[in-house]
Amino acid sequence: MMTLPPSEHDLHAYVDHSLPDADRVRLETWLASHPDTAARVKAWQLDAQHLRSALAAGLQQRQNPALDPLAVRRRLRSRQYRRLASAAVLLLAVGVGGLSGWQARDLAMAAHMTLPMTDALQAYRLFAVQDMLPADLVAQRSDDLQSWLDHRFRSAERLPDLTAAGFMPVSGRLMSTDQGAAAMVLYQAADGRRLSFYIRPPGPNHSLLPRGNRRDGELQADYWSGPGYNYALVSSADEPAAPQLKQAIGI
Repeated sequence: MMTLPPSEHDLHAYVDHSLPDADRVRLETWLASHPDTAARVKAWQLDAQHLRSALAAGLQQRQNPALDPLAVRRRLRSRQYRRLASAAVLLLAVGVGGLSGWQARDLAMAAHMTLPMTDALQAYRLFAVQDMLPADLVAQRSDDLQSWLDHRFRSAERLPDLTAAGFMPVSGRLMSTDQGAAAMVLYQAADGRRLSFYIRPPGPNHSLLPRGNRRDGELQADYWSGPGYNYALVSSADEPAAPQLKQAIGI
């Protein structure tokens, strides 16, 4: 029998309709007197509904059991990812839209999350941590990724030089948002540590970001804006080379 207060596992089981009836009734009664948790669960339910709607058309053309909403949620939950539905939509966009780019209109679903560069953090979790899909470009020469970005993002800042911190750019992935093209460049150190440089157009109403940073679970995002674009450097929250990284990006 489920104990109260419920665990994260219990809450997600409720959203996935996998709780026994008796536990479901007890949980609903508990949620009625805990509005903050109830609001969070409601947001998950809405995200799941949007995800099912987004899948409906795409999976008729390209069946893939790995992209079933319930399977995606369970797989991501088992790795203790936060904001599961938002990440699942990113995965869905790649799976249905193809490997060469993103058809990610459903990224707008994350609009209710007001924290900056949420999509940069989710992209890192999917492609730097979990290695969901191969990169669009794997660097063969030192300037490959800079040329790749220059071709797609005119007047953007150059890739940050992180060699002093021990990181080299190794691969890139092209994405899209409702505001236009975005990309993630993956950096890697000799010992396997990873971080990412993320570039995207500004949000609705051409909103740019002040220089800042925030921690999201196990990750740290340092973000800023330049002419026409928003940027983020995403790394482990306990990255030992953090001082050198901040110096390299001027934060």
